[in-house]
Amino acid sequence: MSNAVFPVLPGLMWDVTRTPQWATKVQRSSSGKETRVAYMTTPIWRWVLQFEVLRQNTVVSELSQLLGFFNARRGKFDSFLYADPTDSAVTLEPFGTGNGTTTTFQLTRAFGGFTENVYDLNGAPSIYKAGVLQTSGYTIGPTGIVTFSSAPAAAAALTWTGAYYWRVRFDQDMAEATNFLALLWSLKQLAFVSVL
Repeated sequence: MSNAVFPVLPGLMWDVTRTPQWATKVQRSSSGKETRVAYMTTPIWRWVLQFEVLRQNTVVSELSQLLGFFNARRGKFDSFLYADPTDSAVTLEPFGTGNGTTTTFQLTRAFGGFTENVYDLNGAPSIYKAGVLQTSGYTIGPTGIVTFSSAPAAAAALTWTGAYYWRVRFDQDMAEATNFLALLWSLKQLAFVSVL
């Protein structure tokens, strides 16, 4: 499990694809009635990136930077961190409500009406208790668990502001680059999926 961060490179095309994937078992009886079982509590997210232009010359080495990153992960063997440009930060995001006894809370983020846990932070977040910025009295673990030294009061809203990464791995063990002009390359598809 690597904490290497996916490089930000020019040449990324705008049509990035992002897809949530669930696993559901559907059993239909002879009467036509269905029974459904959800195998996952959160989706697996899949991103597909396309790089229209990657330069490779003595001054700029975007192709070798990207393929070097891919090879260092050994294809889909090792995970890494990705900062999705459209989903990697929150402002005053609720992550719990105090009850006077609980001291540990998992950081979360909402996407539409669905809430998912945040595990990999990008920098130190700001923690608020009942709307008041906390400067001490808590610790944040490496997987986004906030532990307060004293339990937040009953009904105290807990919120946070900060940035986060997605832990992902490449979806394939190969990355095919095309040399379309002298010293210019393209990579038509580079996909990765979220992992826990």
